[in-house]
Amino acid sequence: MKAELHALEENHTWTVTTLPPNKTAIGCIYVYKTKLKSDGSLERHKARLVAKGYTQKEGFDFQETFSPVAKLTTVRVFLAIAAIKNWSLTQMDVHNAFLHGDLDEDIYMQLPPGYHIKSEQIKGENLVCKLNKSLYGLKQASRQWFSKFSNSLTAIGFHQSKFDYSLFTKVSPNGFIPLLVYVDDIIVGSDSQREIDSLKSYLQSKFKIKDLGPLKYFLGLEVARSSLGINFCQRKYTLEILEDSGLLGTKTVSTPIELNHKLSHTTEEIFQDPTTYRRLIGRLIYLTITRPDITYVVSVLSQFMDRPLQSHMHSAYRILKYLKGSIGQGIFLSSKLALHLRAYSDSDWAACPETRRSVTGFCIFIGDSLISWKSKKQATISRSSAEAEYRALASTSYDIHWNYHTYTCVLKISVDRYFH
Repeated sequence: MKAELHALEENHTWTVTTLPPNKTAIGCIYVYKTKLKSDGSLERHKARLVAKGYTQKEGFDFQETFSPVAKLTTVRVFLAIAAIKNWSLTQMDVHNAFLHGDLDEDIYMQLPPGYHIKSEQIKGENLVCKLNKSLYGLKQASRQWFSKFSNSLTAIGFHQSKFDYSLFTKVSPNGFIPLLVYVDDIIVGSDSQREIDSLKSYLQSKFKIKDLGPLKYFLGLEVARSSLGINFCQRKYTLEILEDSGLLGTKTVSTPIELNHKLSHTTEEIFQDPTTYRRLIGRLIYLTITRPDITYVVSVLSQFMDRPLQSHMHSAYRILKYLKGSIGQGIFLSSKLALHLRAYSDSDWAACPETRRSVTGFCIFIGDSLISWKSKKQATISRSSAEAEYRALASTSYDIHWNYHTYTCVLKISVDRYFH
C-alpha cells in the first residue's frame, strides 16, 4: 500500500485541495491481489488504489468510456506471421498504465486510507484529492490511457490499423516493427533488434515500462517457440478449471459432447446452483482461444445460462473430462509455410430443435496454421440447406476479408515483397 501511494505521488496523480462548493468527491478503496507466474509460483503481492467509479455521473464526471483492445484473432495472426518471418518477439508491461491518462473533467476523490498530508501541502477541513490524471476504477480510465499511448506511438511514426485499433506498425530504414497492445500488455515483433531497443528506450522515457523479455506468457496464453514454429496453449488455465471443479482425478472421455445430442430447454429438473454453471461456461468460453475442438459444445451450452438444467451441467462436466485427457493441447503455428489464406465453411441446417435455426461453422488458416474459427447459430431461419450454406459462406467471407486486411497491415513493409 505504501508503494502504491508512493507511485501515485511520484506520478503527480492528484493535488490535495479543499472541495469546491456544489462538488461531490468519489470514494476509493484498496484492492489486493496475488500475482502468479505461468508455473503457478508467486510473483509478487500487489495493492492497488481504486476509485469508486460506480458513483460517477455521466455528463458530469465522464463522457465517453469506450476503449479498444486487441482481438484474439489478431494475436493469432500476429504470432503466425512472426513464426513464418522469424521475427523476434518481445513482451512488455506498463507499470500502473491507467495512471498515465490525462483527464478532461474535474474529478475530486476522498483522501485514500492511510494517506498522510505532508507539511508542504494544504491544511484545513474537507480536504480532497483533485485528480490530475486517471486512476483505476474511473469510468474513463481505460479510454484515457489508450489515447495517451496511441498518441505517443503515432508521434514517432507508427501507423494505427483501421481494422484493429490496437495494432500499430512502423516502417523505417532499419527494419519493420509491428506492435500489439491489450490494455497494458504489449507484444512487439520485428526483424531488427535495433528497432526494438529503440522503441523500448522511447517508451521508457514516456512511461514506466517493465521489459518481460521474449514472449512466453500473454493473457493467460503460454507461448513456446522453437525452430519449427510457435505453440501456444492454456495448460495452467485448464488445470485451474479442473481443480476448482474438483475433477482433477476424473476419468477421461474421447469426445467433448455426445453424438446426436438433443440439449434444449425442457421441463426436467433445474440445476440448483446456476451461478456455478454460468461461471464454468464463462471460463470455458475463454479457453476456446486455443481450443477450437470445444468451441461447438461451449456455444451450445452457453445458450442455457438463463435456466440451466441438470443435463446441461452434466454436459459441461463432460467437457472437463475431455480436457483432462488433453490438458496441454493448443495451437501450433508452423514456421515452414507460405503466407496463403485458406478457409472452410459449413452449416448444420435446422440444428436447433427449438428455433429451427441453422448453425454456421468455419475455420481460416494461414498456410496450415489455424488463426480463426467460429461455431454460431444463424440469426434467421433458413428455409433450405442451400440457404443455410450460403449464409455460412457469407459469414466466412466477411471474416476472411477482415483477416486479410489485418495481416496485410502486419506485413505493411511491402505486401508485394511477401505475396508472389
